[in-house]
Amino acid sequence: MSTTSTPHPEHSSKPDSPTDIKPPSWKFVFKNAAREFGDDGLSDAAAGLTYYTVLSLFPAIIALVSILSLFGQSGDLLRNLITDLQDRGAIPVDALDVIMPVMESLLETPAPGIGLILGLLVAMWTASNYVKAFSRAMNRIYEIPEGRGFVKFNASMYALTAGMLALLALVLVLITVSGPLAESIGSLIGLGETALTVFNYAKWPILLVIVILIVSILYWGTPNVKQPKFRWLTIGAGIAIIGTILASLAFAFYVSNFGSYDETYGTLAGVIIFLFWVNIINSVLLFGAEIDAELERGRQLQGGIAAEKEIQLPMRDDKAAIKKQKKAREAVAEARELRLTAGASSDPDEKDESKS
Repeated sequence: MSTTSTPHPEHSSKPDSPTDIKPPSWKFVFKNAAREFGDDGLSDAAAGLTYYTVLSLFPAIIALVSILSLFGQSGDLLRNLITDLQDRGAIPVDALDVIMPVMESLLETPAPGIGLILGLLVAMWTASNYVKAFSRAMNRIYEIPEGRGFVKFNASMYALTAGMLALLALVLVLITVSGPLAESIGSLIGLGETALTVFNYAKWPILLVIVILIVSILYWGTPNVKQPKFRWLTIGAGIAIIGTILASLAFAFYVSNFGSYDETYGTLAGVIIFLFWVNIINSVLLFGAEIDAELERGRQLQGGIAAEKEIQLPMRDDKAAIKKQKKAREAVAEARELRLTAGASSDPDEKDESKS
C-alpha cells in the first residue's frame, strides 16, 4: 500500500455516518469480517495476546496496589471491586481463584514506594509488549507492513501504553477514593447516604466509558495506517465491549453449570479456565478490530474507491518497510548468486569483477 496513491482517509466520496451505509454494504462488512478473521490468523494472534496479558497482569496489580496505598486505601477496596465483578458474572469463579491468591500476597507487602516504582516499570514494559503484539495483529488486519522505525515505533507504543495504564489507574482511584468523598459531599449538602447510593450506580458507567476509550485508542493508535478521524466509540469497539461482556457471562455460566474442568485438569483447572477466559476476550477484541477494518472497506467501496483487494488507507510511515524490502531483494540476489555459482560466491559484485 502506497502513501501517495491511496485516497485521503476522510475522502468526501465515502459515507460519513453509519446510517449512510446501505444494507448490502453492512451484509458484506459482517460476512467479510468473519472470513478475514480466519484468513488473518487472528485466533493465533489472540493466543499471543493472551500470553502477554498474563505476563503483564501481576506487575499491573503490584502497581495498582501501590497506588492505592499512596492514597491511604486498604486492599479491601481492590478486593471488593474484583469480588463485585465476580458477583455480576463478569469474571468466572475459577479464574478469580487464580488472581486472588497472588493479589492477597501482594496486599500483605508494605512499602508502596519501592513496589510502586518497580511495579510501574515492569508493568510499563510488559504492557507495552501486549500493545506491540496488538499492533502487529492490527497491521495484519489492515494488510499493511510495519513502516515505523525502531525508535518511532517503540516510542509510540510506550506512549499508548502509558496513556492506557493512566486511564486504568484513574478509574480505580476514582472508584476507590470517590466513594467516601461522595458520602462526605452528600453529608455537607444534606443528602447523606443518598449521594453514596447514586455514586455506587454511577461508577459502572464511568468504568464503561474508560474501557470504551481504552479500546478505541488501541484500535486507532496501534496500526501503521492513517485512519479517519478519531472516534470515541467505533462500531467495532462497541461490538467488542458488548461481546466481551456477553462472552464472559456465557463462559462463567458454562463453567459453573456444565464444565468439568476440575475433573479433567485437577488443581490446574483454575489456571486453564483463566487462560480460556482471557483468550476469549482477546479474540473478541480482534474481531471488533476486524469489523472496523471491513467497515472502512465497505465505506470505500460504497464511495467508489477500489478496495476489493486492499483497504485503501495510507501508511503512517513507510521508511522501515522500504528498508526491509530492500534487504529482502539483496538476500534474494545473494541466494541467486549462490545457485548460479554452485556455492562458489554469494556476492554478485565478485561475479561482475571476474567477467571484467
